[in-house]
Amino acid sequence: MIRPDGSSGTYEHITVNSAVRVVALDDHGQVVLVEDDFYLQRRRVLHLPGGGRGGQEPQKAALRELEEETGLIAGSVRPLGVIDPLPATTLATTHLFLATDLRSGTVHRDDTEIGMTVHWWKLSEAVDAVHAGRITEAGSVAGLLLAANTQD
Repeated sequence: MIRPDGSSGTYEHITVNSAVRVVALDDHGQVVLVEDDFYLQRRRVLHLPGGGRGGQEPQKAALRELEEETGLIAGSVRPLGVIDPLPATTLATTHLFLATDLRSGTVHRDDTEIGMTVHWWKLSEAVDAVHAGRITEAGSVAGLLLAANTQD
């Protein structure tokens, strides 16, 4: 890399796939959260449904991830925004969506999602958990705060 002063240096980065996160909001103002083991964190992490895009268009990937992890199918989905979770380290982005008009489908979890559990929280309580540091995954933090902003 060439620094602004013209000197050269090494810039380390990682290549990871872009991702999606889904705020699935029901008619009672509740959002679905999933909890599973994150190996590097050495703990269970509470977060919004989502994952890697796998080469799919973001909205299609969001709908797929929502059903795979929670068994929910959204009748309506709209973008909430896009974040750069680690802009100094990777080019990967996370696309955030709001899903509504929910109905039951079929869970299709993969081997990395064994032990995943599904939880329904009031949106306001999930936002409180963000502020309290109980929900810390970047896409979930951004998605919940953006969704709460649309409900005001």
